[in-house]
This record gives sequence, structure tokens and C-alpha cells, in this order.
Amino acid sequence: MSSQISTYMVSMVLGIMLFFSFVVAPVTFTVLDEENSRKFIRKIFPYYYTANLLISFLVLIFFVIQRTFSLNFYLILTVAILFALSNYILMPLINKYKDENQDKKFKYSHFISVVVNFIQMILLVIILI
Repeated sequence: MSSQISTYMVSMVLGIMLFFSFVVAPVTFTVLDEENSRKFIRKIFPYYYTANLLISFLVLIFFVIQRTFSLNFYLILTVAILFALSNYILMPLINKYKDENQDKKFKYSHFISVVVNFIQMILLVIILI
């Protein structure tokens, strides 16, 4: 039963990530002007990271309760750590570089965040296979 719940929760994280990556972010930048899209993205992404971190953490708890320290445990642990790093380190840096018009650093750090997001999606797919 709890392994099914874990599977549903991993699927939920992947679904949230796909929805944000391919719906929320692109629509935001096509519908809103630059100033409002920046405000919106800065408000919503902390919720995105926090929600996914919490769900990932709950999956970790299920693994610990079941005493299942398989590859999937370490993959979801990596996903959770990456959400924390993205939320508390990478996103503030991205915002700082954007605010300070440091375009090169902004583009690089944003690219890193996209790569991290993509890696997390791959890890979640591996968990679900």
C-alpha cells in the first residue's frame, strides 16, 4: 500500500515539474509583460520548489518506514536535495544576477537551474520504471 502511495507521490512531483516547465513558465512569459512575469515567477517558484521538496521528503519517509534503502531511495534523496539547493541557493542567485544586470552570470545560473530540473525529471522517471 505505502509503495503505491510513494509511486503516486513521485508521479505527482514529475507531473508538477512537467506542468511548470511546459505550461506555467512559457505561458507566463507570453501573456505577461517582462515586469509582471518576473514578479509572478519570483512568487510562484518558491512554492514550486517547496511543494516538490515536501512531497519528495514524504516519499523518503515512506522508504525509511519500509526500511527500503534501494536505488530509488537514493534517487529521491538526490531529487529532494536538488530541490532544496535550487530553492535556497540557486534561485536567490538567479534573482540577484538579474537584479544586478549581470547577464552572463544570470544566463549561466539559469542554465544550471534548467539542467538541474531536467536531471530531476530523469531521476523521477527512473524511479517510476
